[in-house]
Amino acid sequence: MSAIGKSPPRPDGFAKAAGEARYADDLVFPGMWYGATVRSPHPHARLEDVAWHPERAGGPAVCVTTRDLPGPNGVQLADDSWPILADGLVRHVGEPVALVAAPTRLGARAAREGVEARYAPLAAILSLADAEALPPLAEVAMETGAVDEALAGAYRVIEGVYKTGYQEHIYIECQAVTAWFEPDGVLTAVGSMQCPYFVHKALAHAFKLPDDAVRVRASAVGGGFGGKEDFPSLLAIHAALLARASGQPVRIAYDRGEDIIGTTKRHPAVVRHRTGVTADGRLLAMDIEIVLDGGAYRTLSPVVLSRALLHAFGPYRCENVRINGRVLQTHTPPNGAFRGFGAPQVEFAVERQMDRIARALGLDPYEIRDRNVVGPGDRLPTGQVLDGSTAARLCLEEAEAKTGFRARWREHEAARAQAISAGRDGAPLPGIGLALYFHGSGFTGNGERRMQSPVTVRLTDDGRVEVLTAMTEMGQGSAVVLPQIAAAAGGLADEDLVFAAPDTGQVPDSGPTVASRTTMIVGGAIAKAVAELTAKVAASWASRAGRAGAPFRETARAYLKEVGPLTVTVRHEPPAGQFDEARYQGDAYPVYAWG
Repeated sequence: MSAIGKSPPRPDGFAKAAGEARYADDLVFPGMWYGATVRSPHPHARLEDVAWHPERAGGPAVCVTTRDLPGPNGVQLADDSWPILADGLVRHVGEPVALVAAPTRLGARAAREGVEARYAPLAAILSLADAEALPPLAEVAMETGAVDEALAGAYRVIEGVYKTGYQEHIYIECQAVTAWFEPDGVLTAVGSMQCPYFVHKALAHAFKLPDDAVRVRASAVGGGFGGKEDFPSLLAIHAALLARASGQPVRIAYDRGEDIIGTTKRHPAVVRHRTGVTADGRLLAMDIEIVLDGGAYRTLSPVVLSRALLHAFGPYRCENVRINGRVLQTHTPPNGAFRGFGAPQVEFAVERQMDRIARALGLDPYEIRDRNVVGPGDRLPTGQVLDGSTAARLCLEEAEAKTGFRARWREHEAARAQAISAGRDGAPLPGIGLALYFHGSGFTGNGERRMQSPVTVRLTDDGRVEVLTAMTEMGQGSAVVLPQIAAAAGGLADEDLVFAAPDTGQVPDSGPTVASRTTMIVGGAIAKAVAELTAKVAASWASRAGRAGAPFRETARAYLKEVGPLTVTVRHEPPAGQFDEARYQGDAYPVYAWG
């Protein structure tokens, strides 16, 4: 495993630093047109009519409305309730109501003047408080132990309400996709995306096409953070609709203003805690309510809510836990995936709640965490029993040792007390904070078990090992880490490996590049697959006398000549018993539309 832990130069680094990398809006296709979106100015309105006046477009142009959709008006994610184009109602400012395309980018922008949309404005719900009047977009709950009894017997019950707001991804590269139909009818899309197979499924669904009639490729990705998980599916459908109407490849590339207005954000949240504790600060019960603002449509909100629920109790030992979660609907742009998708909101809340408990009991922030932190053998409210790799206490102790947190915290508290006594309460003062959190890598719950993500490796004609996955490189370093894992697992040199581009026409659906799953889950499957393939080659070579010690590629070429092609596919198999669905009410870990 000599390659593991080293930091070689990134194979994609020089091209990006030198400006030579080809991002989605750099690619050139013969005859390409440009697309633009006509958006609603209203948060909520009846859409009474959308009319196309080509004479107002200022030049050659095409227009697409809901009348031109070849299939269902829905983007396939967790479900297909997110409209491709508004039909009858608009539910947020910026909702697409029509699409136009022209031979130039400026021509496409001008062509929007040829679209006339008539609206009848309706009352809009713009806050979570008002959203209680609408049916929720998603609901989940989980309970273990006897929460009410534990709260009744607690020394103190401490309550807190914690709010978080929107967050914009601000990836460097804005959203961009190009789509076209090949002469044989295959719909092809290339763009900046984290999950080519999400886009593939959405296109097949929207155009009522078989899987082999759709091909999706990821270009170089200039940052994602979750923002290029869900939204590229909508953008690819838009580009493909215009390609179908124009007969030309069509690119839609947002500028920064449109990207901010039109794309998904992190869900705003309100998290309420009621915590029962003993006199010495041990957690007896946690009663938690999570409310997320989903915006106008569900999109990935069920998955975000599920992730939030499974992290809401934090890395703390508590036998009695009840969590109720809802996603409410507002007349705002739909919210979706963002780094951690749901966990940051609830982790913030539980950490602030632990600080509130500590202050109520006269403890410091370190002490309250030290008395409750989980360790090996503890059982989480989800049913998972933690093994010997659990290092939460070690992390906590190391943080205190490296920072001198407790001594510095006492100094700041003394300064605060002095300021209060001097009548300067509320004046700016220095402070120091402590937070401890955990985060499930991959799809928590039984998500990974249901996906069974495959990775394929095979021998190329020149004796190298080709690795085929749907993983994309978006700045997180998989272009370095996955080859390191493959080389270490097979005892290979860098030149013995080749990684296929994330192209649904070439690679298996090894799951999305999200949820911190690439290195641990896909990397683990790569390691198993490469080890199995190289072992087969080595075993065949060893069975022939006098061939020991040859370089791998020589061995592999001989194998191909004497035995034939070799392909190995491995599916990720998570350990059993880490999630008890009986404790989880609602949709038992809602997953995307896989399979």
